[in-house]
Amino acid sequence: MKKKLIIDVDAGVDDAVAIMIALSMPDVEVLGITCCNGNTSVENVLKNVLRVLKICNRLDIPVYRGCSKPLVARTIHASDYFGTDGFGDVPDPHAPSLDLVQKKKAEQAIIDFVNENPGEVMLVSTAPLTNLAVTVQLDPTLSKKLKALFIMGGNTESRGNTTMCGEFNFVADPEAAYIVLDRYTCPTYIATWEFTCRNSLPWKAQSPEFRDTNPLGCEFDLCDAYAMAAAVNADIDADINNFITESVEVAVTVELEGTYTRGMMVLDYMHKLKKEHTVFIMKKVDLEMFQEMLINAVK
Repeated sequence: MKKKLIIDVDAGVDDAVAIMIALSMPDVEVLGITCCNGNTSVENVLKNVLRVLKICNRLDIPVYRGCSKPLVARTIHASDYFGTDGFGDVPDPHAPSLDLVQKKKAEQAIIDFVNENPGEVMLVSTAPLTNLAVTVQLDPTLSKKLKALFIMGGNTESRGNTTMCGEFNFVADPEAAYIVLDRYTCPTYIATWEFTCRNSLPWKAQSPEFRDTNPLGCEFDLCDAYAMAAAVNADIDADINNFITESVEVAVTVELEGTYTRGMMVLDYMHKLKKEHTVFIMKKVDLEMFQEMLINAVK
């Protein structure tokens, strides 16, 4: 039986790669792709997802419009990283029409897919967690019917990439991240910012001269793709994941009030939260397997 996925994105180049990995796996069925404000506006995210699906000849996969702004936080985008449109501002005169976007809202689509396939659906989020937070508020029983949740976001050592202590997806909507980590009690796996930095891949095509003069530019980090790689290689029933070679299991939450730490993920090694639900924080993965998956995704 194929693994059933819902993918929640704010595409984003690395979101695009994550989608392509899922589409390249013969034992994976992508039920739908939900879109959220994040790297760029939700309008651009919808366009970018449709562009990816067109290139992959998979415009049959339904795409859904989600939240256009955070629950409470000020809206931020990653225009300095992925360009104003999320795809490096590369023109695409033949991009698919937004008329292809489904009329149903993303949150309702997630609820319907899960209710139609109870215990079978894995949800992969590579975006701010706004859509997921709204979804669980609409259906508080959703988490009990999900097979697993995979997230790219958060951090483990206060090392930020947007604020001093915060990773982009969590900083973009801290309240949503807090709600998701509090109310989703299904098996949960998180690829954090520091983890992805430590598991970067080399730019093999670079010349020796470039590597010698640019020692910090010899690796690339497709953050969102790690969460997807973990999802498509997961055997949740058998508690096996050939991709993840080392992880730590711990209860987590998100700081909402700190001046410098708002949006930072907090790991409760001292058991102060008294939470029954713990998550798996990825530490190491099979990089050879990851590289092979990336190659297959773009063939």
